[in-house]
Amino acid sequence: MRHTDLVLTPTHLRFCGQRFPCSIGRGGVTGTKREGDGATPRGTHRIVGMLYRPDRMARPTGWAVPIGPGDLWSDDPGDAAYNRMVRAPYPHSHERLRRADPLYDLVLLTDWNWPRARPGRGSAIFVHQWRQPHHPTEGCIALRRDHLRWVAAWIAPGTRLIVA
Repeated sequence: MRHTDLVLTPTHLRFCGQRFPCSIGRGGVTGTKREGDGATPRGTHRIVGMLYRPDRMARPTGWAVPIGPGDLWSDDPGDAAYNRMVRAPYPHSHERLRRADPLYDLVLLTDWNWPRARPGRGSAIFVHQWRQPHHPTEGCIALRRDHLRWVAAWIAPGTRLIVA
């Protein structure tokens, strides 16, 4: 492991010598991720993108992409665009990226089941803001807002996310 890897441990997320309390999926960590199981997928993943709400924060880094009102994420295993960003209106099952709550104000995209998604293997595995300390996610990793912003300022595309 490298100093610049994001490493999920049983008690925190480690990055650049810092330790951040975090939340994981309600289904724990799994090696057999399935859509809707609420589990965080085990493995070595990569950070492949960063999204942010420009109406709620300044651009966190030059490679961050703004989330617009019509931005969605397909979570329908039967959809050709499964586990990809799509635009409204959209006929298939999806998740809104521009939420009323602050969970997706800043999102680190992972390469879990991407770019060639296998239907049913899980979608929308992100690193994002938590609801409250240790409140479980649907499979993502969630951090306190200020910790997520600190990570976003130092992370680079291709950074490894290691979930053991």
